[in-house]
Amino acid sequence: MARRSQSGRQGEAYDKALAFLARREHSARELKSKLEQRGLDAGESAAAIAELQLKHYQSDERFGEMLVHSRLEGGYGARWILAELRQHGIDESRGRELIEAAEPDWPHLIRRQLRRRYGGRKAVDFAERNKRAAFLLRRGYDAATVKLVVGESVLADSSDEAD
Repeated sequence: MARRSQSGRQGEAYDKALAFLARREHSARELKSKLEQRGLDAGESAAAIAELQLKHYQSDERFGEMLVHSRLEGGYGARWILAELRQHGIDESRGRELIEAAEPDWPHLIRRQLRRRYGGRKAVDFAERNKRAAFLLRRGYDAATVKLVVGESVLADSSDEAD
């Protein structure tokens, strides 16, 4: 167990970090940054975070799982999620494992995101399909899946015209 320094600052770092974790999951990097922004010593903050990790109060693994599920539900693709995980100190290979463990159905997620954004309206022309594809690419979906799903709407549109 970490000992409080004479000034009690290490205890303060621990208490503040614990208060942040009581609200929501945080990565270790994020906690360290928040503690330092509040003027707490980097060494004392690191010791507090290490103690919280020993007690399983803070876990980058748990944080990563939460972030992946949250972003998938929010309509973001793998590239976006990986970039955000890297910002929190989770490397790309572990990020890919976390995404794979969530077993996302990318075409379904893309269709759902298109419905959220554009309702049931069909893309009326090439420019509109490009606009939708660009929107999906900015949200971090991979180009091949975007092309497949946007291409489905082209096929659906052309089959409607053939009737």
